[in-house]
Amino acid sequence: MKDKYIFPAIFQACEEGGYCVTFPDLPGCITEGDTMEEAFYMAKDALLLHLWCMEDEGDIIPEPTLPDMIQVIAGGFVSLVEVWMPSMRDKMANKAVNKTLTLPKWLNDLAEQEKVNFSYILQNALKQYLGVSEYRPAIKK
Repeated sequence: MKDKYIFPAIFQACEEGGYCVTFPDLPGCITEGDTMEEAFYMAKDALLLHLWCMEDEGDIIPEPTLPDMIQVIAGGFVSLVEVWMPSMRDKMANKAVNKTLTLPKWLNDLAEQEKVNFSYILQNALKQYLGVSEYRPAIKK
């Protein structure tokens, strides 16, 4: 996994107005924006999420095609889009997830009576059990 990726994107006018953005090397990575500025912002956001999903699923991330090798229809253009992955990886690793768990009714009733924050208690118990105190990014090999 790399910390930074740079991929070429094709920007062209959408039929409905605004700009459509596609990434020739990444099928399914498509976005759009009403203005050029919004299209560039959305392109970066789409690329970041698409690459994070590929990493998370263990997909092979292709080498980007050189911009001058990409053919574009009249009125469109190619621009390079750069993304920084560590912040996205940290954000997704710290994202809250819901878990369903089972407790004896008497324990649940007592905890609710005492206004226990179940999430807080479970997080602290898991950290203690696993011997960790905070999120640590995976070490690169």
